[in-house]
Amino acid sequence: MARKRTKSTLDAEPDRISWLPGHVIDQIMSYLPIRDAVRTSVLSRNWRKKWYTLPNLVFDTKLVPVPAATSGDPLAIIDNKFLQIVDHVLLVHSGPINMFKFSNVDDLMGEDSLVTNIDRWILHLIGRSIKELVLEVWIDDYYKLPWCLFSCQSLHSLKLNGCLLKPPTMFEGFRNLKSLDLCLVNIVQDAFENFISRCPLLEKLRLREFYGLTQINIHAPNLKFFEIVGEFEVVTFGNTFQLTTIVIYSCLELTSNSNQSRSPGCSSNLLKFFDHRPHIQSLEIDGFFLKYLAAGVLPVKLPTPCINLSFLSLTINFDNMEEISAALCVFRSSPNLQKLKISALRAHVATVPLTPATYCWEDISSRLVMPFRVRHVTIDGISGTQSELNLIRFLLLYSLVLEKMIVKPVANVIPELMKALIRFKRASGEVEVIWKDPS
Repeated sequence: MARKRTKSTLDAEPDRISWLPGHVIDQIMSYLPIRDAVRTSVLSRNWRKKWYTLPNLVFDTKLVPVPAATSGDPLAIIDNKFLQIVDHVLLVHSGPINMFKFSNVDDLMGEDSLVTNIDRWILHLIGRSIKELVLEVWIDDYYKLPWCLFSCQSLHSLKLNGCLLKPPTMFEGFRNLKSLDLCLVNIVQDAFENFISRCPLLEKLRLREFYGLTQINIHAPNLKFFEIVGEFEVVTFGNTFQLTTIVIYSCLELTSNSNQSRSPGCSSNLLKFFDHRPHIQSLEIDGFFLKYLAAGVLPVKLPTPCINLSFLSLTINFDNMEEISAALCVFRSSPNLQKLKISALRAHVATVPLTPATYCWEDISSRLVMPFRVRHVTIDGISGTQSELNLIRFLLLYSLVLEKMIVKPVANVIPELMKALIRFKRASGEVEVIWKDPS
């Protein structure tokens, strides 16, 4: 018979939580919000000051719950508690601070003392050699970054939301910055170009819903990832030979008289865009940007093929033959393309009878036709127009190793669309055409 353990025996056994290895405790703490991490100090002596050395500090409005009905001002209560917690954590923190994130996206804090306190925290963090800084500041106006931040050479990553980015004239750049993420940021044209050019190690750049920029000129020799979403006219690259991933979403549809839709003389926006992009592996062109690329003289193929391009996503206006020609040019110039996604920019109910008669752009697609190696194709938002069907027919006819094509039409398409797809000839005997109902 097993012996029963007495109370004295239980008391003598070590507490497993209290005697966990230090690296295990550190791992557990890394997954906890700062509020819960502080509470672990009551577990045991070994846990008491563990949160003092947390390398990543995240402060958002979840830190202080919204108080129940009270006689005081709830906003003032949250504001006061929040600031006290941040100040206390920074005061007792004794280890290196790798990442500091502040976010008041729920807009529950008052503005009066917020700006002053953020300035003070940034000054403190600079002295601690902060590596990653995330500021998501929601106030009536943009939060103007203090000049002291621009002297912080320890920064590896900077993410700003709702800020005014205005570097001082003596700004020498961030020599160690590798990642920059700007969302809802206000910055003037010259300041932006100067800022980017003074970050020589920059590898990742994201621009979303920015203000003050219309022509985006990027000069970053080590840039590998670039994403831009917003209203802009032109994007140009210089000395960016290491780019492997490009994501562009243009929300601005410009007229034929705009700078975006014109290409002077016999030049080509498409050629300029792909010039010296030898390492591009993934390319996403969304919104109205293909219209810009289609301006000017369109070649049948690019002078230098995109041999590393394996993923391509294009949003096409199928009523615009120039955009279709630009897309075909990229197809022909991507011999190792594996995945292709096509989205219809303007879908409407087909008015042309679906007959295998003449294809309005047969002369375009027949020029310098070469087999494609694409294996997976997704076509989204089509409505059965002749141009859409022509492109599908073209891809099926010249994709020798195609394995799967997924077609996602818009709602209320005519039933003949599915029948037309079934009739198209296929170069690949293994291809599976999947029809996905919009419902």
